[in-house]
Amino acid sequence: MPQPDPVALFAEIFAEAKALDIENPNAMHLATVDADGRASVRVVLLKGFDEHGFVFYTNLESGKGRALAANPRAEINFYWRELARQIRIAGSVEAVTSAEADRYFASRPRLSQLGAWASRQSRELPSSARLLADVAKYEGRYLSRPVPRPDHWSGFRLVPERFEFWHAKPFRLHQRIEYRRSAGGWRAQALYP
Repeated sequence: MPQPDPVALFAEIFAEAKALDIENPNAMHLATVDADGRASVRVVLLKGFDEHGFVFYTNLESGKGRALAANPRAEINFYWRELARQIRIAGSVEAVTSAEADRYFASRPRLSQLGAWASRQSRELPSSARLLADVAKYEGRYLSRPVPRPDHWSGFRLVPERFEFWHAKPFRLHQRIEYRRSAGGWRAQALYP
């Protein structure tokens, strides 16, 4: 009998991954589709999760930011080879609150904060010297004070509608459990591998 709460099951498996010596156990693949129907996938870092969803941060003017503004649905995928496990989570995406984004931004290293101001993410970079000059410009601007969060930088919360938990088993007889959100909570079912 599968656990009734997929978020709690995710938390158990994520804790196992974090307990191992894995670099960035919070790395997840984020798949989006833009306004023209073009799919794109990239790795981002999970920065928090609870029963309301899974949170990550980005430049809102980036490719993923523009895609999510046009089509606020996405799927994230975690794969931990060391655990022989994969978790897929799909759903709608909403913006985090300004207060949440401000709190997380304030927790970042100062150079990462300055980089958020300097980077024109996903646009052509004339030279690495240009990026370094832009970082230096913002470093001078905020020399003796905290770096505020730029308006173009915030976060998203993927609100799960579907989970799929995959666990590798011998002879490719893998275990797959799917959870779908319904009016009464979560409905779990086993899937053929």
